Amino acid sequence: MKTSRLALAAALAASCLAVAPAAPLPRDTPEAQGISARAILAYVNAADATVDAMNSFILVRHGRVVAEGWWTPYAPGEPHLMFSLSKSFTSTAVGLAQSEGKLSIYDRVADLFPAEMPEHPGPNLAALRLRDLLRMSSGQLESDIRPFPFDSDASLVKYFLARPVTFKPGTHFVYNTPGTYLLSAAVQKATGETVHDYLMPRLFEPLGIENPRWDGSAQGVSFGGFGLSLRTEDIARFGQLLLQRGQWQGRQLVPSAWVDEATALQTSNGGDPAGNWDQGYGYQFWRCPHGVYRGDGAFGQLCVVMPQYDAVLAVTAGTRDIGHELNLVWEHLLPALKAGALPADPAADAELGRRLAALTLPTPAGVPSNVAPAVAGRKYVFDPNPLELDSITLGPAAAAGATRVTVRLHGLDQAFDCGSGSWIHGTLETKADVWGLGGKAPIAASGAWTAPDTYTALVCRYRTPITTAYHLTFTGDQVDLVVQASADLDGAPPAVRLAGHAAL
Repeated sequence: MKTSRLALAAALAASCLAVAPAAPLPRDTPEAQGISARAILAYVNAADATVDAMNSFILVRHGRVVAEGWWTPYAPGEPHLMFSLSKSFTSTAVGLAQSEGKLSIYDRVADLFPAEMPEHPGPNLAALRLRDLLRMSSGQLESDIRPFPFDSDASLVKYFLARPVTFKPGTHFVYNTPGTYLLSAAVQKATGETVHDYLMPRLFEPLGIENPRWDGSAQGVSFGGFGLSLRTEDIARFGQLLLQRGQWQGRQLVPSAWVDEATALQTSNGGDPAGNWDQGYGYQFWRCPHGVYRGDGAFGQLCVVMPQYDAVLAVTAGTRDIGHELNLVWEHLLPALKAGALPADPAADAELGRRLAALTLPTPAGVPSNVAPAVAGRKYVFDPNPLELDSITLGPAAAAGATRVTVRLHGLDQAFDCGSGSWIHGTLETKADVWGLGGKAPIAASGAWTAPDTYTALVCRYRTPITTAYHLTFTGDQVDLVVQASADLDGAPPAVRLAGHAAL
């Protein structure tokens, strides 16, 4: 009898989790949902002109998409790295595990990971609870948790627990990505599944989030604080779920009490009433001005939830100024969200539609070159260098006006085509890193002679926010190469300069 009851319970659980693929979010005109197309157009124009690089956005009002756009080569069906927006999904996994009785946010870390604890833990480490990690108040100093060896083969949990805990947990706010890794490890220990696998039937599949990827450590633990890749509409779906306090198509996927608690003020972290990072922190969510909250990630990955406006904004970007990116939302979109429907405005809707359809990352502008004929087909070689770039050759490509760039990079012979005033898709393999910014990946490239002696190739890894510029300046048999990425996790974009010469 006991076996049959367990089998019945398992069958009931499986039937509850089995759901049909979700349909796309419904679409409607902006005016029908209380916002003018002209206000959205003003937001798009401002973002396009002043944000380093917008990648995409989706605006949802009253559960309906009223505007969406992708800056070519970014596209609706492509996943995009979330960086720290991943943290909000890890928080959701913690809430679900607690609701199933598998853990409690008041569990002490020492009790969850006794084998990884130091031999003589101090009182602050002994007092550390999961809730402290959720609130970014572990009691650790930033200097003690950065840098963190996420790419290490050794136990990251043990390494984390060996870091000093200077303050009483719960008393000091310090943004702590390694702490989110520990939350991910805690969920995995409590459930027997990675955060990725645990969320698949409980969150991702019911929301219609297809093929989410979540990178993990050498120990097989999802990174938690970063590493998740999703489509822009997936972000919007998650935001709409939060807006609906965990309910989705008649099902309570996440307990409403958890959504309320996770997105409420749990830790104070500043005093500027207008500051985008001073409104307090929840459980892996940021509070915002105007009663709004968000999940966000490096370079401008945003899930902005506006409960009092019944609206959600999903954004992917490649910016070094997330504050400005957010301020454009407060300036252009929030004041335009009206309580009732607006009069239809077909002309404005058509204008907005044309603008959204034409969005693209800027391509290099060309000028006549006096060296292009002499350079074409010549191989230029470089001494050993940090980029592991041995040689480069420019030549004609099949597409009209396009240029084929052939390189020997990381010991591999590779080639990609640069469109002239357009983007051409290809692949490129670069050195992989733990953040998901390297390895073999799809790219889109565009190039032009930007000065009579200089060819510039832009390479966009459109599943990330990063575009890399290769500036080649030719003088006789010499070439000067400057390689610069659009953004970098440590702040200023890195630039590498290499000197090369024509091969004999």
